[in-house]
Amino acid sequence: MRKKLMVLLLLLSVSIKWAKADEGMWLPYLLGQQTYNDMVKRGLKLTKEQLYSINKASLKDAIVIFGAGCTGEIVSAEGLVFTNHHCGYGAIAAASSVEHNYLKNGFYAKNKKEEIPANKLSVQFLVKVEDVTKEVEASLQGATAADRAKKEYQAYQGIIAKAVANTGYEAQIVPMFKNNQYLLFVYERYTDIRLVGTPPENVGKFGGDTDNWEWPRHTGDFSIFRVYAGKDGKPAPYAADNVPLKPKHFLPVSIKGVKENDYAMIFGYPGGTNRYETSYGVKLKTSIESPSLVNLRDVRLKAMLEEMKKDPAVKLQLASSYATIANYWKFFDGETKQLEKHGVLADKQKQEAAFSTWAQQKPEYASVMKDYEQAYKAWTPYAKQRMYLNEGILGSPVAAFAASLQNVENALVTPGAAKDAVKNAIEAADKARSGFLGVENKASDQKILSATARMFYTDIAKEQQPADFYASLKAKYGSLDEENTYRLWAAALMSNTIIFNDTKWKAFVANPDAVTLQQDPAFAYASAFLKNNSKYLPLYSQFAEKTKELGRIYLKGVIEMTPGANRYPDANFTMRLSYGQVKPYTPRDAVSYDYVCTMKGVLDKYVPGDYEFDLPENYVNLYNKKDFGQYKDAKRNDVVVCFITTNDITGGNSGSPVINANGELIGLAFDGNYEALSHKIQFDSKLNRTICVDVRYVLWCVEKLGGAKNIIDELKLVK
Repeated sequence: MRKKLMVLLLLLSVSIKWAKADEGMWLPYLLGQQTYNDMVKRGLKLTKEQLYSINKASLKDAIVIFGAGCTGEIVSAEGLVFTNHHCGYGAIAAASSVEHNYLKNGFYAKNKKEEIPANKLSVQFLVKVEDVTKEVEASLQGATAADRAKKEYQAYQGIIAKAVANTGYEAQIVPMFKNNQYLLFVYERYTDIRLVGTPPENVGKFGGDTDNWEWPRHTGDFSIFRVYAGKDGKPAPYAADNVPLKPKHFLPVSIKGVKENDYAMIFGYPGGTNRYETSYGVKLKTSIESPSLVNLRDVRLKAMLEEMKKDPAVKLQLASSYATIANYWKFFDGETKQLEKHGVLADKQKQEAAFSTWAQQKPEYASVMKDYEQAYKAWTPYAKQRMYLNEGILGSPVAAFAASLQNVENALVTPGAAKDAVKNAIEAADKARSGFLGVENKASDQKILSATARMFYTDIAKEQQPADFYASLKAKYGSLDEENTYRLWAAALMSNTIIFNDTKWKAFVANPDAVTLQQDPAFAYASAFLKNNSKYLPLYSQFAEKTKELGRIYLKGVIEMTPGANRYPDANFTMRLSYGQVKPYTPRDAVSYDYVCTMKGVLDKYVPGDYEFDLPENYVNLYNKKDFGQYKDAKRNDVVVCFITTNDITGGNSGSPVINANGELIGLAFDGNYEALSHKIQFDSKLNRTICVDVRYVLWCVEKLGGAKNIIDELKLVK
């Protein structure tokens, strides 16, 4: 008996999810005393209330959701926002033209009248957070797994409606710990956002895809915007007489510089982690999902880049979508390699073995791991087909747009459908087409069509393919094993679809009929794959529903099994803070990396005229003259470009402020290091580093390179 007890205790010690040093994306609203005490021990000089407060101005009031998936910070009393260059990329590209190419050449408003409206961009301030777990769970009493999502949604709507009534606020309820806790987040959204400044692309994106996720990194990844409000200080649509926002709090900017082991805190909106993933999920990701995504995105990126290099207008047109696709192409490649290198699958299996041993005599949990195994066994044979549809077939912009026309087909073929249904579907499609044509590059898309259709044929099991499509392709264009067959087919599709023919499209809009749509080659192509996928959608729905419920039960059990563990919930694009130190690292034998890199390193990488490593002429001149101003690092007699910290972040933290112990801005987080790309699933306390652009480099670029001293004068500098 004693021996069995010792074995169980040993297994439990393996599975306890204590946050390791520097690990954790903590909710400021629920910051535990143990975590706060550790922050103070590391050097924090602020109180809990200075970090997060509903009633008083606090750090949370200077942090915004920027756009749809980034973070920004307020840095002046007039609503100035710092964020990453890649976060502002879409807005900068949209404001640019070939004649006024702000993306390529940079831009700084010398006064507020020169600031450029950033249409469709918004920022959101967090107003408050409330725990609504009791209310949600009360509505779920007796619910089956199949009914749970519907009942959750109904509960959400009632709670949210009550929370935002007569306020103008927005709110959402976000489940934590895999639906074992529910928090209500209330936001205030501002929609009049204006571009104030951006460095030239060869500064803001210096190093391009080659340096992405790599250290040392020499990228000036920042852009500057301003939040405007109505004269009453409340959110208002764009108007010329709107006024700069007077924020509740803004961050002072420290130009003292960083030293090794300095305290570093990051506030922001990390988008997603899955630290409580099972071994089955890790295996599916590393063996099927990620390799498929990487291969398909590689093909898409090569097709786009080939055209972008030919024409500046095409580069501008495709810049935003290319950057988005490229970022996570490299991430998922690195993630798979790091998960395998660090034996994460085996670690998860040990944790699950410990859980199963503990759960043997507990009916609620006893079958969890066996049920997981069965669920993954049933779905895995079809997982690759789903990835190839979403990242391959629908990775073609014209195929994705054609797929959206299913709404029109449904309205046309539904017996007794109201005239308004057809009219509304046609009007929506016509509007969407205008937007699609504005960003479509036919030359690259044709290559994507050809390559991805062929990859689906060669890589997916024949019984999971739309057989009629490939039979027709063979009959019209030749052998399915020949690349030229797919090229001929893609060229014919692009030439004959009504999507690119204004005359035929207008005729269809004026007199829509199902046959015309169904016979269109682009629609027929997308439809063939979507209808083929309809056989597998029920299987995926069953898999997703089952694993979601198992995840909830599994984590509930883990919490019950180890009640004293200091846990944080997975990232889910809600406000979090992480804390760590400025620190070097040694990724492998005989290789050591310093914690900063400098402008000397930029010049060492500089290749005149290169697509990724070019520089503005005046940049080189300023460096050669050592014109560093007040931003020089005395120790290095140079300007520090970037530094690294041990902070725990993920996507969504792009643009997040890096804050010192006194609550002052010292940098902007923008990347992680390749050696720790397993971080979404498992944090590596030894190798994990967050790459941050030093705020002194940001200000040097603004003042010295951009000549925008007016922006510097607006900041509260701490020297």
